[in-house]
Formats: sequence, structure tokens, C-alpha cells
Amino acid sequence: MRLNTVFIFLSVLFSLNFFTSALAVSQEVRYNPIYTAVPFLTITPDSRHGAMGDVGAATSPDANSQYMNPSKFAFARDKWGFALSFTPWLRQLVSDVNLAYLSGFYQLDPTQAIGTSLRYFSMGAINLLGVDKTHLGTISPGEFALDFSYSRRLSDYFSGGVSLRFIRSDLGGGVGGTQVGAETYSAGNAFATDVSFYYHHLLGGEFSKKTLAAGVNFSNIGSKISYNQGSTKEFLPANLRLGTTYTVDLGDSSSIAISLDLNKLLVPTPLYRVDNSGNVIRDNNLSQSVISSIFGSFSDAPGGLKEELQEVTVSLGAEYWYKRQFAVRGGYFNESQYKGNRKYFTAGVGVKLNIASIDISYLIPVLHNNPLSNTIRFTLLFNIDSFLKRKKANTVNM
Repeated sequence: MRLNTVFIFLSVLFSLNFFTSALAVSQEVRYNPIYTAVPFLTITPDSRHGAMGDVGAATSPDANSQYMNPSKFAFARDKWGFALSFTPWLRQLVSDVNLAYLSGFYQLDPTQAIGTSLRYFSMGAINLLGVDKTHLGTISPGEFALDFSYSRRLSDYFSGGVSLRFIRSDLGGGVGGTQVGAETYSAGNAFATDVSFYYHHLLGGEFSKKTLAAGVNFSNIGSKISYNQGSTKEFLPANLRLGTTYTVDLGDSSSIAISLDLNKLLVPTPLYRVDNSGNVIRDNNLSQSVISSIFGSFSDAPGGLKEELQEVTVSLGAEYWYKRQFAVRGGYFNESQYKGNRKYFTAGVGVKLNIASIDISYLIPVLHNNPLSNTIRFTLLFNIDSFLKRKKANTVNM
């Protein structure tokens, strides 16, 4: 594929936004975001991808690929690696909500690898008050997801991967079953899987300095989750991530990469109906099965094709490496104003030391008074395998 073809492809994707404005003009436009349980599963947990507008389907592999696309592990340069990330969340609103992320991988041989990650989302301390405003105690709700992946090269340029995930959401903060009317609420558990693929190829032959990569990840495909003994079951944030990355080697171990990701939640779009009293009722279609909701998510929006395309978020990011020691990153994330209206720029830097790399990212919202303002992510990525390889090479050359 030539470079011109890549640019034409990107231009077509961006022009979709203008094309959709001419569709379904006679249909009523309303604010209609999609809600799911455990939304922390959709938060980009590491600094590198967070600094690039939340792209990651086809970026170069690293220890944080478990979240974005675990099939990339099969093409990792190092035999193993792991990383620790920390994100203070919604600092404009609260001071004690955080996301912690531990991830890593190990290559079993040159064609296959395993990976794992643990995400923990702390919602901070919540004071409970009675109807007479008496203090009833303090709880600390939290959620976590533990997953394992296996990836394998299917050819010299193509790999596939599968992940299994256990999710636990304890909104009661460790307190036993809570009685609300006739319902008893407790922590919810669920299982999910990811299926992913990754492709990368040198453009122009073995000695080319240009690389084109593409990736896809179907994530969080699994059971529903319930907090009231199965009386009500809610959807997990099943998601389709599709992306591409174009990388140019600038020589002297420097490079620049441009990435584009598209994301679509594979859950039902809420519908509206009017009851006998004339009240507008929002229906989240919780009775649908997971399989039917995945296939139906591409055609169930009440606003037709225009609203379906509004449900696609766009991430655009860039990364520049200088001598593989210092990285500068930037990006932009866009979500329709009718589907959540998250629009923000991102920026970040990375420094690679002998044993570890330090990455920091910063989020800059387009809109004022945004709860995501001043979001900073920190990641410590360990490069012990690369360090040992360099040390061994230096010993041999002595």
C-alpha cells in the first residue's frame, strides 16, 4: 500500500463527519448517550496511549498492550516486560478517586506470548447519612478487573490474541447485602473475553523506513453483571476498537508515528417511549441477550445512520522518538455532543532509562468546567530485558 493510499483512507474517514450532517435531517436530534455498567473498563489506563488521544489498536507493542490490543505481544521486541500506571481521576470533582493498572507479558518463544493485567478503580470514601442526616458510617467502593491473554503469530506480518477477564464491582465498599425496599444489593461479578488481531508490514521491502500497521480488538464480550441477585442485569461496555499506525524511521534511532483509532460500543442504544400518562420513558433494552445486542448495536439507534455514526469516537495521536531515549506525544479525542461530548487534547513525554521508562500524560479538555480537566497519568515501564541484552552485548565486545 502506498503512502498516498493511506492519506486518502484517512481523508475518507474524517469526511464521514461532514457526510453524516446531511443524513436524516428530518429526524429529531436528542442527547442520547449509551450507559453501561463498570465504565472504568473504558478508561485508558497508561500514560503513553493516554498522551496520544487514547489510540492504541496498532501502536508498537509494549507492556501496556494488554488493554489496547494484546495480540501485539507476539511482535514485541523484548522477551518480557511489565509496567505500573496510576491515574488520579476526576480531580475537578473529588480528590480520592484513582485508577491503578499493573500489566506485563512474557514471550514463550518467538511466535507466542502470554500477558496479564490488573486494573483497580477506587471510588474514594463515601459518607452514609440517614434521613435525619445522622452519620451511618463510611464506605469505600471499588472495582477491579483481572485478565490473562495468549497471542500468537499467524504469519510473518499477522498475529491474533484472546483474553479472559474476571470483573468484580463492589459499590457497597465491602458491606454485605444492602436492603433497599424488597431488593437486596451486593457486589456484582462478571466474566468477559477479548478477541484481537494485529498486522504490520514494511512498505517497500526489507530495508524500507516506512511501516504500516493495523489492529482490531473486540473487548469485554461476556456476561451481564447484576447487583440485585439477578433481578436486573446490566451490559458490560463491550467495544470494537479499529485502528492504524503509520511509522517513519528518521534514522539515528529516531522515528515518528501517526495513529488513528475508531471505537464503537457494542451495546444497545437507549430508546424512548411514552407511557399512558404522557411521560417519556428511557428504555436501555436490558432484556436483550449479549449476542443480539452486539449485532443489533450497528442498526438500533432511533436516529438511523446519522446517530449510529455519532456513536463512533475518533482518536488521533502522534509519537516522536529521539534516539529511542526521549519521546514527545500528542493527540485528540472526539465524541459526539449527543453521545457524551468528550472532546479533549492530550500531550505527554517519555524518558527511557537503563532499566525503566517514565511516561507522563496530560489531558486538556476543549470545553470549560470539564471534570476531566487536569487529568495526569503516570507510568513506570520496566525495560530489564533490553538492559540485560545491552549489558551482554557490551560484555562480548570488551
